[in-house]
Amino acid sequence: MFETNSSYTVQSVKKAFELLDFLSEQATPADLPHLAAKVGITRNKTYRILMTLAEDGFVDRDPVSGCYHFGVGLNSVLLAQKILSHSSVINLAHPVMESLARQLDEAVYMTVIRGDEVLFLDMVDCDQQIKAKPMIGEKFPFFTNAAGKVIKALESRELPEWLPTTRRGKSKNMPDPQKLASELSEIRSNGGVAIDRDGLGEGISSVAVAVKDYAGKVIGAVTLLAPSFRMVQERIEKEIVPSLLVSAALISAKFGYMPATLG
Repeated sequence: MFETNSSYTVQSVKKAFELLDFLSEQATPADLPHLAAKVGITRNKTYRILMTLAEDGFVDRDPVSGCYHFGVGLNSVLLAQKILSHSSVINLAHPVMESLARQLDEAVYMTVIRGDEVLFLDMVDCDQQIKAKPMIGEKFPFFTNAAGKVIKALESRELPEWLPTTRRGKSKNMPDPQKLASELSEIRSNGGVAIDRDGLGEGISSVAVAVKDYAGKVIGAVTLLAPSFRMVQERIEKEIVPSLLVSAALISAKFGYMPATLG
C-alpha cells in the first residue's frame, strides 16, 4: 500500500468539475477552443477530459458542429448534479488542505459520505519518501476509516440498521455492532476526533475531524492519512489532532458554521 517518490495531481478532476459546471449553465453548445479557454488548460487536455465525460454520458458532442453540451440522460444528469454539489467543498477546502499538508508533511484529504461509504474526494499530497498510495476517488465502508467514523458519529447516534443483520458476515472487516457503537460514542465524547489504524490497509493510519456547514450539519471530514510508523501517539495528540481541529474549523467557517458560545 506504499509508494516512493510519486507525484500526484487533482487538476484534471477540478477541470472536469469546471467544465460540467460551465456546460450546465449554457443555453447553446460550446466548441473546444472556447471550453479550453474557459477552464484555462490546453485544447488537448480539455479534449481528453471531455471524451472521458462523454463516455459516461455527462457530456454530449454534436457530430456535425463538434460542439459540446451538457448530457441529457436522466441518470447522467442526476449523478452529475451530485458531483457538482461537491465542487464547492473542493474549492473552499483545498487551500486549507494545502497549508495543512505543508505544515505536517503528510497527505491530507477531504472526504464525504455517500450512503454508508466514504468517498475520498480531494487530496493534497506530501513530499515524504514513503507514503500511502493516493486514494482520491476511492470509496470505503465508513467503519474502515477515521473519516467515516467521525462523520457517522456526529450525524447520528443510530447505527445503520443493516449493520447487525443484513450485511453481517459479508466482509471479514465487518465490526461488531456493540463495539462500533461504543467507538462512535467515544468519538462524540472526545470532541469529534476519530483515529483509525489498519482499517484502510496494514500499516496505514488515519485521523479525521468533521467539517460542518452553516446549519451545523456534518458535510465531510478533513482527514490525514499516513504510514503508522510516523503516527506515534505523542505526535497524534500534540501535533496532528490540534492542527486538524484548526483546519476543520477554518473550512467549516467558510461554509458559514459558527460554533455555539456560552452566553
